[in-house]
This record gives sequence, C-alpha cells and structure tokens, in this order.
Amino acid sequence: MRVGAAILGNALEFYDFTVYAAFATWLAKAFFPAENPSTSLLLAVATFGVGFVVRPLGGIVIGAYADRFGRRPAMTLTIWLMAVGSGMIGLLPTYQQIGVLAPILLVFARLLQGFSAGGEMGPATTYLLESAPAHRKAFFGSWQLASQNLGSMISGLIGLLLALLITPGATDSWGWRVPFLLGILIAPVGYYIRRNLDETMDAKEAHGSMSHVLSDVLANHWQKIALCILLISGATITQYFFLYTATYAISTLHYSQGWSMAANLAIAISGAIFSLVGGAFADKYGVKAVAIIPRLIVTLLLYPALHLVISAGSPLVLVITAACLMALHAMSSGAGIILIPMIFPSAVRTAGLSIAYALGVTIFGGTAQIVFTWIIGATGDKLSWVWYVIIMSVISALATLAIKVPETLRGKPRDAKPAVPLAAASN
Repeated sequence: MRVGAAILGNALEFYDFTVYAAFATWLAKAFFPAENPSTSLLLAVATFGVGFVVRPLGGIVIGAYADRFGRRPAMTLTIWLMAVGSGMIGLLPTYQQIGVLAPILLVFARLLQGFSAGGEMGPATTYLLESAPAHRKAFFGSWQLASQNLGSMISGLIGLLLALLITPGATDSWGWRVPFLLGILIAPVGYYIRRNLDETMDAKEAHGSMSHVLSDVLANHWQKIALCILLISGATITQYFFLYTATYAISTLHYSQGWSMAANLAIAISGAIFSLVGGAFADKYGVKAVAIIPRLIVTLLLYPALHLVISAGSPLVLVITAACLMALHAMSSGAGIILIPMIFPSAVRTAGLSIAYALGVTIFGGTAQIVFTWIIGATGDKLSWVWYVIIMSVISALATLAIKVPETLRGKPRDAKPAVPLAAASN
C-alpha cells in the first residue's frame, strides 16, 4: 500500500511535468509562432527549461517542510500544485488569440510545475526508503525512477493514441491540449491515494523549524550535496536525451508523430522495468557498482548507436535502439538515485536529497533540450549533440566513484544477515 501510493502519485506528478517535452513541437506552434521553425522550437524548449528554474526553490522549501512536518503532507502539497500548473497549460489561449500574454502565462504555469516537481522527488523517495525492509532499500527506492518512467509511459501512450485517433490537423488545433487536461486528474486521484498513508518520519529526530533543517544540511553536508549534483548531472542529461527523442524524431529525422510517440513509449517501458532491475542488483552487488558500470557502458555505446539510427533511416531502428540504451541508463540511475538520500542523516535526509536533485536537474537537465537544439542547429550535424551527453556521463561516473558509500549499500553475500535500519546506517 505504501509503495503503491508513493509511486502512483509520483508517476502522475512526473507525467504532468514531462508531457511538455513530448508535445514541444505543437506547443511551439501554439505559443511561439515564428518564420523559422527552428526558432519556434527553440523558444518552446526554452520554456520547458523555465520549469527547472524554480525546482531548487521547490526542493529547498518542500524538502525542509518534509523534514520538519512529515513526508505525507509534503507529498500531498506537491500533488495539488502540479495539477494547477497542468490545467493552466491545457486551458490557455494561444498566441493568435491573446498575443504575447499567452507565452507569459505558459511560463508561469511551467514555474508552478517546476516548484512542485522540485519538491515531489525528495519526500517520495525518502518515504519509499523509510518504508522498505532493511535488506531491500535499493529496490524499494528504485521505484522512484521507475515511477517517473511510468509517468513518461502514460505520456507516450496518450500521444500515440492521439496520433492514431485524430488527424495531424486536429492535433495542431486542439489535440495537444488533451494530455494537459488529463493531468488535472492528478489532484483528486493523488490526494485520495496519499491521504491515509502512515507517516515514516521520526518526530523525535525532527528539527525545531524549517530554518534549522536548512542551516544544518547546508552547513554540515555541503560536500555531499556538491558530489550528488555532479552524480545527477550525467544521469539527468542522459534522461533528457531520451525525453528529447520525440522532438528529435520529428524535427531532425522527419519521422511521423506516431513513430515519435512509439519511441517515447518504448523508452518509458524500458526505463520502468530496468530501474527496478538496477535497484534489485544494487541490494545484491552494491549500489556503487551498479550505478557506475551500466553508466560507462551506455556512454561508450551512445555515439555508435545514434550513428546506426541515422544511417539506417528507419524509425523502427530508432525505437529499438533507444529502448536498449534506456535499459542501461535506467539500471545505473535506479541505483544511483538511492545512494543520495542514504548518505544523509535522517533529520536532513529529504532536504539533502531535494536540494541536490533539484539543483542538479535544474543546472543540467533544465538546459539539456536547449543545448541539444542549439548544438544541432549550430553544427548542422545530427550527431553532434551526443558528445555533450558523453562528456557529462563520464563526470557523473567519477562523482559517483568519489562518494563514500555506507556499509549497508556495498552488497552482501547470500548468507549475510539483514542490514541495519536506514537511520542507523546514515547517522
């Protein structure tokens, strides 16, 4: 019940946030009309990045709120905020209808979504870890990334259904609104799911105020936060490499809407499954090994794999290749995301995770699509953007290597006794 409530709410939350990436091409037409389609698309993906600007603020405020008042109320708050932002995008008039006010309101909606997404990840992940049996912490925690991919899966499935059920003209006119309007359902569904959860925070360990939480984590654990930001850098850029697939398939490879959404769906399915595989392996073999080895493999394969996609000229090759690469990335990320909260004491666990994750995703994930689009446009080389992903993935692996891993995360022989509780492991 606890795991289901956390992951379903998280999946809905990240569906609302990431569906923008899948429909960036249509949002560009609706809110950023320009003579040059590349300029229009660049403005649209820049607005996607705007959602990341306030993610650190959301992480700081809601992360501290969760460490002071509890994981459950923090998760409920983020649900309502994300639903409002999604509903705004689905209902906004276009540029043709109200002029420059349309993109301004779109930016505001993305800011609201960004604040919510920045605050959601920390409490949800901490809740999963604190609810887990001592010997299955990594597997339970890996549901965080799996649920994010479930959100992307829902996004890809809705996009594919729209491509099959309505004409391209209808999608341009009104169909692009459907996924955002469906996202409004996140509020009542998420609230219903989460309202009866048991609280996992130990009130005896809580600080007296949110300011005390922040002063503790920033003064005493800033080195951990810095390393975690670097760990997240390559992982989040690679994640948005995959989220960019739909836009890349349409704008650069000139494939149909149906194939681009099929690629998104295949990536999400692969990510959801192999995130859990990574978590299970991390419990058995150690979180650091599972976080690093698949990351290095996918880094080596990225360039030749994308070269194969372009040279083959087949959308089916794109779908299969992207799903296979995503499997490796998800295993690494499913393990890596667990490492972050487990190196912080329980009194600042949510704040430490939220701040590190939000800053890492904002700095690197929030700019990824802008950088991808700019690099391709500037060089005219369909493969050029991959080098950025490769370089940052290497940096991510090195940062992971530098993090000191608690004894309970180093794997165990088959006959080992269960690990000590999470709070004891990280204090």
